[in-house]
Amino acid sequence: MTTLSISNPLPIGPENFDPAAFTAYTLSSAQNLAAVLDHTLLKPDATRNQVLQLCHEAAEHRFACAMVNPTWVSIAHAALAGTGIPVGVVIGFPLGATLSASKRDETTRVLKHGAHDVDMVLNIGLLKSGQSSDYEAVRQDIRGVVELAHAQGAIVKVILETCLLTFEEKLRASEIALSAGADFLKTSTGFSTGGATADDIALLRGVAGSRAGVKASGGIRSLADATAMLHAGASRIGASASVKIVAELAGHVTEAASSAPGY
Repeated sequence: MTTLSISNPLPIGPENFDPAAFTAYTLSSAQNLAAVLDHTLLKPDATRNQVLQLCHEAAEHRFACAMVNPTWVSIAHAALAGTGIPVGVVIGFPLGATLSASKRDETTRVLKHGAHDVDMVLNIGLLKSGQSSDYEAVRQDIRGVVELAHAQGAIVKVILETCLLTFEEKLRASEIALSAGADFLKTSTGFSTGGATADDIALLRGVAGSRAGVKASGGIRSLADATAMLHAGASRIGASASVKIVAELAGHVTEAASSAPGY
């Protein structure tokens, strides 16, 4: 597969990941769909009871993980003990502008508290600054988190915040993240000026090929939204409307709340 040089991006080559086959399998049952959904609660005003409810739903529906803010990782880990459902957490969220040392410290602490999926925001401002030294700093920022996570058997999804990037910056950010060892490229925090788009998912999948997963997040509130992202090449979806989405596929009427503003 043709790859993209960080210093001189080239056209995207063919990919090995087959979105059509993956989508067909994922949408063949509510269980299969649930397995690619990160059930998410990142509201700043989320309460303990809401986090516990999130974990209950994650275990009941067998979602890919329960995604929470760092302060709730230990609570979520205890609530999910014995279920086999991992805890996901966001790092450097939502701006990505914290010190690399702070991201590493945060990662170390949440891993000790039981996190498995680590979704980190890359340093957007450094990436957009455009100097070679800045690109290397972005790579090292990601690499520091990846090394800590992988040493503990955890995975890292790098949030690019695509709504703030140009086409060229999306390519560059993707290759930097992959070169730093990212397990997934992820579109958005859901707290900026826009969320996931099918075009951005297709772009990220074109870069990643079969080297990494692609996670769509931000504004995915229905089965139609999720289906569009899967067709475009997503292999993981972050949503707070996960219960509603799987209920739609199962043909059930649900009173589950629609996703909270921002994710």
